[in-house]
Amino acid sequence: MKYIHQFLIIMLISFVGELLSFLPLPIPASVYGLLIMLVGLYTKMIPLSAIEDVADWLILIMPVLFVPSAVGLMNVKEELFENIAVIMIVLVISTVIVMVVTGKVAQYMIERKNINE
Repeated sequence: MKYIHQFLIIMLISFVGELLSFLPLPIPASVYGLLIMLVGLYTKMIPLSAIEDVADWLILIMPVLFVPSAVGLMNVKEELFENIAVIMIVLVISTVIVMVVTGKVAQYMIERKNINE
């Protein structure tokens, strides 16, 4: 019963995100849901223990959730191969940007932790 309760909390937040997607802003519903969850956890309105077990399970099965998307790419493989050079350039550039930003944020957090100690 505990798992059903935790899953319903996550689904309720996702549903509220879906409702907010009707606002005239170009923000996906999933982003609204993630922001609501972040604010709820940060302000302790949603205790971590209220969703922790199901959230861990969802993270565990996440690779399986991407299988339908990957299979769907097989239907558009010709279009992908036509644009492979552009796709590769975007992948390389975005990967480098993510690596640099992640490194800088990690450095900042480590330095901040050392200052506070």
